[in-house]
Amino acid sequence: MNREQIDILLKAGRFPHPSLIETHISYVILGNSLAYKFKKEIKYSFLDFSTLKKRKFYCEREVLLNNRFSKGVYLGVVAVRQDKKGITVDGPEGKIIDYAVKMKRLKSSNQMHRMLEKKQVTRAHIQALASTIRRFHLHTDVIRAPFRPRTFSSRFNDLLSVSGFVKSVLGSSWDELIKNAVRLSDRFLKLHHDLFIKRIKMGFIRDCHGDLHSRNIFLYRKPILFDCIEFNDDFRKMDVLDEIAFFCMDLEAEGFYLLSKAFTDDYFHKDPGAFGPREQMLFTYYKSYRANVRAKVNALRAMKAEGAQRKKYLDEVKKYLKLMDGYLETPIPKFQ
Repeated sequence: MNREQIDILLKAGRFPHPSLIETHISYVILGNSLAYKFKKEIKYSFLDFSTLKKRKFYCEREVLLNNRFSKGVYLGVVAVRQDKKGITVDGPEGKIIDYAVKMKRLKSSNQMHRMLEKKQVTRAHIQALASTIRRFHLHTDVIRAPFRPRTFSSRFNDLLSVSGFVKSVLGSSWDELIKNAVRLSDRFLKLHHDLFIKRIKMGFIRDCHGDLHSRNIFLYRKPILFDCIEFNDDFRKMDVLDEIAFFCMDLEAEGFYLLSKAFTDDYFHKDPGAFGPREQMLFTYYKSYRANVRAKVNALRAMKAEGAQRKKYLDEVKKYLKLMDGYLETPIPKFQ
């Protein structure tokens, strides 16, 4: 779908009191009780929604993959049709021009990042969430792909692609921080090659959610995870420690260190031996990688922004670079 078609849908009055959410890869129209998600007609190196056939395929994948942990929320894939009267969603007449994921609308007040902002997240919420995620991890598919240190290294070291920009706008000390992080990461991967291989053999690499952070969680009595990565299978296939590291880094970036600690305590409550000193070290490394990615994304956004918006993104760059640096300085010296 393109923005012009979305605007036609919104103006047609077919959705009661609609609102629109736009991301870099999709549009979501929210109605009273239902929501419809449309994939943009785009193609990147990591994603291809460029044809009708592919958008239908990835809509179907999205429903299938998210129903692993959120049954009853993702209701199916529906056709978008166009005739002389206009564009309709989930209707019987007209030429099919696209597809949409049909979902049950969840309460925005229960979205975890909003509850965090209002200091409404309790230990009981965290306990239920840890149990939900651990149960999902225990039952999702095990991945036996070989460890590729160059892949890990290239992903982390891609932060260098924005170091010149960071140096020009924030100063040379931030550029040095980035270069030091790359050195520490390369050293870590070399020193602990055996640990990555061991975790593959033990079945800890799973087909996970892939984008597990507070905006993709709703805290009802039974927590609901949604919006996993469907467009690139490699982005979901990861160590379960990497998955929960992303979530905990997200909490810690906003100052919720106690909730982060509570989450790992609850996640490993039944198997504390699975979170020993070396696992905790690897977990911290994964948090540094996740902070790295957030820093890079905000740097790329800052390149295209101006004024107050640019300053906002640059403040985020500094926040995540500091977080990454702190994580990396913690685990590296412990196991030499």
